[in-house]
Amino acid sequence: MGAARAWEARPVAVSNNARSLTDIDALAAQVKAEFDTFDLLFVNARFSLPTLFERVTDAIYDEMFNLNARGPFVAVQKLTPLINRGGAVVLTTSVSNVKGMLAKPALRNFAQVLAVEFLPQEIRVNAVSPGPIDTGIREGVHTQHHPDEALRNLEGNIKAALFLAFDATFTTGLEISVDGSWSQL
Repeated sequence: MGAARAWEARPVAVSNNARSLTDIDALAAQVKAEFDTFDLLFVNARFSLPTLFERVTDAIYDEMFNLNARGPFVAVQKLTPLINRGGAVVLTTSVSNVKGMLAKPALRNFAQVLAVEFLPQEIRVNAVSPGPIDTGIREGVHTQHHPDEALRNLEGNIKAALFLAFDATFTTGLEISVDGSWSQL
């Protein structure tokens, strides 16, 4: 059988509402109480309202940035002190990084900046950029018409995140596109 990797031995998922700073604080307290430290912080939050620039209201802007940028930023800020030396942060960005959307490109920049900042703690920060996956947010857009492709994208995203978290031990500040070439179209 051989030795199990850390993520194979005891995978635990803990989730919260990335819009709520109170929830993020509670999540950090829960993780500290239950596990003390951990190896991987996988930040996956998404909200999108395809809206033309001139129609973006304050409420739409705040909602997009609170969930897609501020929430993940605060989650990393609160949870990084609990990550073991040699651990990893993997942020989920999006094909929207190259498609002109508003908030998701901020996470790509966070990955680059935090990769440098966390070098002294030996914590790697990378990003996975998926194409369409069935999250329930974009019902009927792509995933409904191409469910097999959406499933492949989801599986590819998971494999890429695990690679960046546990195998790419000399890699930081990288973004891997797992989008079935959507960013190229």
